[in-house]
Amino acid sequence: MNQTAQKSGIGAFLARDFTASIVVFLVAMPLCMGIAIASGVPPEKGLVTGLIGGIVVGALAGSPLQVSGPAAGLAVIVFEFVRDHGLSALGPMLVLAGAIQLVAGVAKLGGLFRSISPAVVHGMLAGIGALIVLGQFHILFDAKPMSNGLANLAAIPGRVLGLSPDIRSTEMALGLGLTTILVMLGWEKWRPKKLALVPGALLGVGAATIIAAAFGLNVTRIAVPESLAAAFGTPGAGFFAPLGNSAIITAAIAIAFIASAETLLSAAAVDRMHDGVRTDYNKELRAQGIGNMLCGAVGALPMTGVIVRSSANVQAGAMTRLSAILHGVWILAFVALLPWLLREVPMAALGGVLVVTGWRLVSLKHVTHLFHNYGVIPAAIWVVTFALVVGKDLLTGVIAGLLLSLVELIPLAKGLRLGVEEKHTDDGHHVALQGSATFLSLTKLTNRLESVPADRPVHLDLKDVHGIDHTTAEMLGEWIARRRRGGAAVRLSGPDPILNTLAA
Repeated sequence: MNQTAQKSGIGAFLARDFTASIVVFLVAMPLCMGIAIASGVPPEKGLVTGLIGGIVVGALAGSPLQVSGPAAGLAVIVFEFVRDHGLSALGPMLVLAGAIQLVAGVAKLGGLFRSISPAVVHGMLAGIGALIVLGQFHILFDAKPMSNGLANLAAIPGRVLGLSPDIRSTEMALGLGLTTILVMLGWEKWRPKKLALVPGALLGVGAATIIAAAFGLNVTRIAVPESLAAAFGTPGAGFFAPLGNSAIITAAIAIAFIASAETLLSAAAVDRMHDGVRTDYNKELRAQGIGNMLCGAVGALPMTGVIVRSSANVQAGAMTRLSAILHGVWILAFVALLPWLLREVPMAALGGVLVVTGWRLVSLKHVTHLFHNYGVIPAAIWVVTFALVVGKDLLTGVIAGLLLSLVELIPLAKGLRLGVEEKHTDDGHHVALQGSATFLSLTKLTNRLESVPADRPVHLDLKDVHGIDHTTAEMLGEWIARRRRGGAAVRLSGPDPILNTLAA
């Protein structure tokens, strides 16, 4: 009887993972190709990254339900890198970036990335989203994006005013791109509950592809190699020669930092969506490093853990890492067996997908949340990061945001140390904090809190905390909410200003 029940349980797990893998595959396909195009590389490079992210990283990941692949958050920096250094330099740069991630994971530095200010991360993503929208706007017209965000913005009026009453390829491409956008938004607003897992992006691209084929429209379509082998590059004799350029080494460090931060913050978000196994951040960082080294070796795009695909995975009912692995298998099979179908997809349709994706990254909810709950400084960090990412470049924006984060420490400068005391009592677990709770001590605090048994009531004593920054407040708020969702009681005590911050 027990063996029968066990087999039935395993069968249920496999069925849910199989179903979830199909959903994630359908979500991933248009995004993999669209992000590759936004990055200035052929679309098959994004598909190769997707299958490596699924099969290899899925098997090694420290976050079992997170799905890895090409990310919109890296599209801008890759586009600028390829523009300045050429596609041949992308591979060695990415191998170095992956090696940095692998070393960081081995050195157990994964927790440090969780200490990055949420204002910096969300400001960076919003800036990237704005740049994607500005660049992909021109793809809707079957035209190439300009060299930077401000140039793309300046060219928009001319692009719009250049339309004529004649039905040319420009107008036809725009019609297909707008069709994709309208189908995506309409489906996500009015879709039936029974079909909630069907991705709008797939339907939008499918509708545009059918219209283009049915009417024989003369628009630019994506270029896919005749064979799967042609999608994979092989390192040549002088493969690592570009690493003699300091600018390429700097780009590798930037990619490693940004990809790691986005991955681990995405993993933390995925942990909030389910009550299963928690993320091992160092293991996840090592897996991402191996994945990016492989992507570099075969000339593909960089990868991160991606929240859109990961949330689809959780919502589709995935139970184990098998769903992420299988989604990579489906990408591999599709590219190997149906390349002719990919060649029918209009470029403007993928541009439409990326316009929607980029617009959603530009979420003003984050900055208003920061302002209303934590004050002017976190909101200013978001605004400065966003403005510099759009107006200057991504690395400048991130560095400026990180430096501005130090301003939050000024009022707490006299006592930046944080003490953490734990006591086991008959009533549960008592955790007392003393001093200033800031991002400087966040790794230590997170490790201590996550070691508290999940089934015991907790009393979090904050009466001796005289200051808390928004990064720590966000983490504590998420930890408290997660424990309460799991059925464990959490009692708080301390000064009202501190408690009000956690309730934000």
